[in-house]
Amino acid sequence: MPNRLINETSPYLLQHAHNPVDWYPWGEEAFERAKAEDKVVLVSIGYAACHWCHVMERESFENEATAQVMNDLLVAIKVDREERPDVDGIYMSAVQQLHGHGGWPLNVFLLPDGRPFYGGTYFPPVDRANMPSWTRVVTAVNDAYRTNRDAVLENARVLTDALRNASGITMADEDVSDALLAQASAAIVSLHDAEHGGFGGAPKFPQSMPMEFLLARNACASDADALETVEASLAAMHNGGIYDHLGGGFARYSTDRFWLVPHFEKMLYDNALLVSLYTQAFQATGNPRYREVVEETIEYLLRDLCHPDGGFFSSQDADSEGVEGKFYVWTPQELEAVLGAEDARLFRRYYGVGVHPNFEGRHILHVRDSAAAAGRELGVDAGELLERLQPMRRALLERRAERIPPATDDKVLTAWNGMALRALAEAAFALDRPDLRDAAERNADFLLREMRRDGRLLRTWKDGKAHLLGYLEDYALLINGLLSLHTATFSHRWLHEAQALTDEMLALFRDDENGAFYDVGIDHEELIVRPRDITDNATPCGSSAAAEALLRMAVLTGKESFIQKAERLIRSIAPLAARYPLGFGNWLRIIDRYLAPPTEVVIVGDPSDERTRALLEPLRRQLPTFAFAGLTPGETSPFPTPLLEGRADAGTPTAYVCHGYVCDLPAHDPATLALQLAGSP
Repeated sequence: MPNRLINETSPYLLQHAHNPVDWYPWGEEAFERAKAEDKVVLVSIGYAACHWCHVMERESFENEATAQVMNDLLVAIKVDREERPDVDGIYMSAVQQLHGHGGWPLNVFLLPDGRPFYGGTYFPPVDRANMPSWTRVVTAVNDAYRTNRDAVLENARVLTDALRNASGITMADEDVSDALLAQASAAIVSLHDAEHGGFGGAPKFPQSMPMEFLLARNACASDADALETVEASLAAMHNGGIYDHLGGGFARYSTDRFWLVPHFEKMLYDNALLVSLYTQAFQATGNPRYREVVEETIEYLLRDLCHPDGGFFSSQDADSEGVEGKFYVWTPQELEAVLGAEDARLFRRYYGVGVHPNFEGRHILHVRDSAAAAGRELGVDAGELLERLQPMRRALLERRAERIPPATDDKVLTAWNGMALRALAEAAFALDRPDLRDAAERNADFLLREMRRDGRLLRTWKDGKAHLLGYLEDYALLINGLLSLHTATFSHRWLHEAQALTDEMLALFRDDENGAFYDVGIDHEELIVRPRDITDNATPCGSSAAAEALLRMAVLTGKESFIQKAERLIRSIAPLAARYPLGFGNWLRIIDRYLAPPTEVVIVGDPSDERTRALLEPLRRQLPTFAFAGLTPGETSPFPTPLLEGRADAGTPTAYVCHGYVCDLPAHDPATLALQLAGSP
């Protein structure tokens, strides 16, 4: 018999809907019962692609005896962290206060009023080494609550006070200078793993935002060390097993420092951020390999993570048939059965399938060395080898499609789709791909149609049902995506939508007294603290995304107040960003944009006209740090931007370049535009 989660839309919650545990979704009903029965509340938090969440479910939550203990002693709540980042953030901070670290599954024990007093992450079904069994933890927590209530209440007081202090508003007011950016860039470069690429040891995560900052730093200050760091990391990630060499897209992280063995889950946000990063690397260097990664990763997103109406799903699981990575790995015999002996020989050499398996008796595909080195060993020209590998990859992808695939978390999250929208739009513009532009427009249409109710942006959607109030990150990341979509399309619809969302974002999330942004709106339910995250973790934090949106909107609208609001945020964060650059990658990129000499570009022309497309070529090779307004002759609802004042249709596509609102003469050809972008009138 299903529990209360059966009425939810989250795939993660629905995975637990048939557990014998009497799960509640997050809400007043669970807390009212806990108060009435004087019981401890368990909040168990995870997400659909979380491997150890599945393990704990199989071991404990599906076990009848364990579930009975939980049902007798607790009121149990299941939370999807991707739907409720506010709840996850609060209670993750509590566990980090207790243990110095956290993770998922996150299991936190609360008083009936919501205050935490104990928690942890994964617990095994039986005592193991220094880890107590889950039933022992549950029983001990209940015993403490029953027999040592004063100590439990004191724990809850101390933890809650720490959480409130941490979320308090302390807005510094520091000068922001190029010296800060130079210091941060040098610090990031110093953390680079020169031997294997990336940063740090195992596990090793892509650091998209710090690397975007390094690319911007190189463009602005000709920082060769920054560019070398990025290129080494991009090559290592693409060559490694973290990249899906058949189907495109990146896994969440590498379990080793070599990028070989991934944790196989694929997240929308990682792939969106990496598409943006590789697109910018292509713009900065012209390296066709980066374009290839961008196109293959977008192909993966559109093929495997896209709803027919245009919204992007959240993730794909690491497991298939209950086995991590089973969908992705191969044996030599399987390769030969598909490719034949001779082609399999070439394929195995290039993709590192040797005699000895590298993952649980099977092989993760990875590029061991260059095509030139492999070609010399195989007696094949490097170009010919790469050409011959293409149909082999397609054949293996078709065979792999016959396997049972990993589960897809098919909920649509506004914030993550905002990142995907931006990535698609930037790639469409940089690569001159109208098909990608069309996909980006379908995504924007979906979000603006399906993710709003009574004018209020919502967080999550599945099977036609959207719910939960949107967070700061939902608004800010969607605004930035819409602004990038305007660059790719020239449509002023997206500017109008971005303006409306910006006004609403300021009304809902900004504290006018101190200039800070909260992660939840003024219309949000009351929690034990009002969360405010200022660090860029796996995704940009809401505040950094909001600062960028305000800077971009300020130029388009001419509103000085937007610049002042963004500047207030930037000045308050700058000292932390310089001290901990890997945790403030998006902030650093925004500070770089804030300090860089401003460039404004207007293009008047039809973006589908070949003459306009030719004129845009110099812009396609620029990192997306310029303010842009496009105008198609005959635009029916022009956006009231000062950038377009006096920009009439000249009968031929025309570019106007301004540096700090000081404008060059109109340009009608790519060569002149390129010179103007470089600062030569």
